[in-house]
Amino acid sequence: MSTTPHSARVLVTGAGSGLGAALVAASRARGDEVLATDRVDAEGVDLVLDITSDDDWASAVDAVRDRWGGLDVLVNNAGVAGGGRVDVCTLDEWQWITDINLFGAVRGTRAFVPMLKEQGSGHLVNVASLAGLAHPAGMGSYNAVKAAVVAFTETCGHELSSYGIRASVVCPSYFRTNLMDSMQGSDALVGQVVGGLVERSSITADDIAAAVLAGMDAGDDLIVPDEPARQAYSLKWADRPAYDAVMRDQAAKLRGAAGAGS
Repeated sequence: MSTTPHSARVLVTGAGSGLGAALVAASRARGDEVLATDRVDAEGVDLVLDITSDDDWASAVDAVRDRWGGLDVLVNNAGVAGGGRVDVCTLDEWQWITDINLFGAVRGTRAFVPMLKEQGSGHLVNVASLAGLAHPAGMGSYNAVKAAVVAFTETCGHELSSYGIRASVVCPSYFRTNLMDSMQGSDALVGQVVGGLVERSSITADDIAAAVLAGMDAGDDLIVPDEPARQAYSLKWADRPAYDAVMRDQAAKLRGAAGAGS
């Protein structure tokens, strides 16, 4: 049974490319009205929104009020790639990825929750990652902020339920996207490993977008939209020793690629 109104009024961040653009296209294809936002003005972007700017979020709220008078779905999708081994990733890199991947969603939620409470309805959709549920070596900062997005979304779902507001978090595995264009960090080896996983994936942004909309309509609080992600998450719950063995084997391969003693 569908729990998302159609035609829904939807705002998507990071909509200039990748999963954001795919979510915009899929939502419009089924009749939703969508405000596509991104930090740069580009083709397909309706509103410039830097998710690290409180002023930009305030402007987005004003734009939604002027356009629609309310909002049904806020999709906090914008994010960047990062990571690195614990002794290589710098504190500046930690702060950079936290400000975008975690505080971007927090800022957006804080900006729109008063409107959603006022209207007594709404759906928050935060795009995290499988890294928020399963935590591979060499990705400490990325794992941590995505896990925080998972926890923040669950908290919002509980806290806001009595106001008629739902919250869902999306946790995909590697899929083909331009996210790696934003990859920053001192640990070039980890960047190469992650980039290779993205390039070899057979899953597209359109595949993930379709699964996200299906999960939203089904009322799922946790949307794990692809089979590799579901298998990894299931292994962690069903057989923790086997999951740990897989993760430590991956860590050993990373050490081997870096050279003995690294």
